[in-house]
Amino acid sequence: MTWTDLPGERPFVLLATRAEDLPADEEYALFLRYTGLPAERLRRVRLEREAMPAFDLDEVAGILVGGSPFNASDPVEKKSTVQRRVEAEMAALVDEVVARDLPFLGACYGVGTLGTHLDATIDGTFAEPISVVEVTLTPEGRADPLTAGMPDAFPAFVGHKEAITVLPAEAVLLASSPTCPVQMFRVGRNVYATQFHPELDVDGIVTRIHAYAGYGYFAADELALTLAAVRRLPVTAPSRMLRTFVERYAR
Repeated sequence: MTWTDLPGERPFVLLATRAEDLPADEEYALFLRYTGLPAERLRRVRLEREAMPAFDLDEVAGILVGGSPFNASDPVEKKSTVQRRVEAEMAALVDEVVARDLPFLGACYGVGTLGTHLDATIDGTFAEPISVVEVTLTPEGRADPLTAGMPDAFPAFVGHKEAITVLPAEAVLLASSPTCPVQMFRVGRNVYATQFHPELDVDGIVTRIHAYAGYGYFAADELALTLAAVRRLPVTAPSRMLRTFVERYAR
């Protein structure tokens, strides 16, 4: 499998794990919109359908990871065969990504994959319901090139059953929120993960609310409340980091 179509222009890769076509396709469209990449330069791999391709990381400009219904902290016996395969493939890739300091940005599920590599404590202590929260950059976050031009505090979409409770010393905390202390961190110079979703807009998160209504993110009688919660504040700042990521690493 070759990952280069345009001479001198290395593609980015989006690793996705959503089995439902509508939210999966919308996620890809949102990453295209906010990165500014044409489709031929953002290669999507749907890991829930196929094994991780054997691609040469020297041919890749950077890797993006979308959200996922998988939870890294679930007991092994509760994980499906597909989840166990995906986790093993992601673990091998992240090991190499961190060793090479390859540009990487994992949104929500990136915390589970990168946090697992770091042996971080990941559990349900700081789970957040689907909603909008205010995320605040740390001093290190305000100085980081990926968040350049962003306000010190900004609303962001969240919705997750697990989070990092204790961030290892080798990671740099970049952003936090009152309900989740690790909202964004960096390893090395170029490897990032966010707990919030920089790729989402209101329509995108509404699609996910309906698609995952039976997945335990909210009670059956809380649909209207959840839909109202994501409209509580306008969310515009987080998506800027996707364009910044591409502008920083495109080559």
